[in-house]
Amino acid sequence: MNAMKETASPQSLSPEGEREMSDAGQTVLPSPLQGRGSKGEGQQNHALISPVSPRNSGLEAIRIRGGQSLNGTISISGAKNAALKLMCATLLTDQPLQLSNMPVTLGDLRTLAGVLSHIGTTAALRADGVAIFHTPEIKTPIAPYDLVRMMRASILVLGPLLARNHYAEVSLPGGCALGTRPVDFHIEGLRAMGADIVLEDGYIKARAPVGGLRGARYAFPKISHTGTENLMMAATLANGETILDNAAREPEVSNLAECLIAMGAKISGHGTSRITIEGVPALGGAIHPVLPDRIETGTWMIAVGLTGGALRLKNASLAHLGALLGPLGCSGVEIREENGDILATRTNGRCRGIDIMTEAYPGFPTDLQAQMMTMLTLCEGAGLVTETIFENRFMHVPELRRMGADITVHGSSALVRGVERLKGAEVMATDLRASVSLVLAGLVAEGTTTVNRIYHLDRGYERIVEKLAGCGAVIERVRG
Repeated sequence: MNAMKETASPQSLSPEGEREMSDAGQTVLPSPLQGRGSKGEGQQNHALISPVSPRNSGLEAIRIRGGQSLNGTISISGAKNAALKLMCATLLTDQPLQLSNMPVTLGDLRTLAGVLSHIGTTAALRADGVAIFHTPEIKTPIAPYDLVRMMRASILVLGPLLARNHYAEVSLPGGCALGTRPVDFHIEGLRAMGADIVLEDGYIKARAPVGGLRGARYAFPKISHTGTENLMMAATLANGETILDNAAREPEVSNLAECLIAMGAKISGHGTSRITIEGVPALGGAIHPVLPDRIETGTWMIAVGLTGGALRLKNASLAHLGALLGPLGCSGVEIREENGDILATRTNGRCRGIDIMTEAYPGFPTDLQAQMMTMLTLCEGAGLVTETIFENRFMHVPELRRMGADITVHGSSALVRGVERLKGAEVMATDLRASVSLVLAGLVAEGTTTVNRIYHLDRGYERIVEKLAGCGAVIERVRG
């Protein structure tokens, strides 16, 4: 077995660290993981966060009194869209995987930790943003509907389970109401690697050939970041070479590839449209950081364009936000880097209307489309928003109209004519990014806005109320 490798620090998980993971605990299924029970000399006592019982935010709402500019500092969390995939990588090895900069309070992470726990993973989610996962054995290769239905990312246990265990049963996933997001590419790619797969009773039932998965060449008919990640993980333990063409280029895919390489995988080409993986007999553990969340970073940059003010964003990077910088600059938002932070400011009048079109990375992110549309509701002139990734991602439009926005939808495009003001209203979130767009609208609306169904928001934004309140917003979480 490969020794544990690290990518972030000179630490390693010693046998003493292993005992830390398994001696005590309040939070983990099926068996608890803990830190030391008391804080002694030379020791730190890190609080643990439950991976399986997120707050019942379905009964809560966010109430905002608009009219305040945003001024202050926000620390950007680790990227949810990277953290979830990194968690699934633990299924590829019987050694511990330690991840830092983890957004451990997010609902999606705790949901996936429950799925992994059912399979046989012990998981410690620490309040300091460190998470440790250990899957010494696959206790069951089944990811049941009751767990998987809560989030689509659960499909990413399929490739690792099949690669290591040679058999997997994974329920077809659920998730946000963003239209059809088929798993065909995952299935076709695994079949190309020799897997026998049937869809039966709502489950994907997959069996590897005798001796394990075989290296193959697979070209994605359409770019799929989760498909790329699933097949890349599966290929790390396959026999021979796998080449993925038309692969996703997102930085979260590269972050996963770098973690797998630290675990002993042989991967090249990540960050390009062709990824090559040479299978190895086994993977080891690793210590690896989650990259900063570019979508959260972009959300706060757009928020400044809407409210005015100045925000300093820490633990952030512009490296993966090139497609956002141009439109924001044209709209009147100033973005610059200073001492490792990002400074976003808008001090002169209203933002100007711009046009955007969502595309696969490195194009404009679909996960920032709703936020940008909200900014355009108060722009000078008009802006056109075209959505090419999801066919059902304008569900926030009726809620913005309730607040006075002038938006006309034509198929996959929405024409946004700037208005003088928005007015506070009761609104309802329909998905993760739509929910944060309604929060942004509430920040500038006259009067009070109440955003309901914020469980969507808690899936992807850490401590959003605290972060915004710290920058001058009048915002609170209330019973819905």
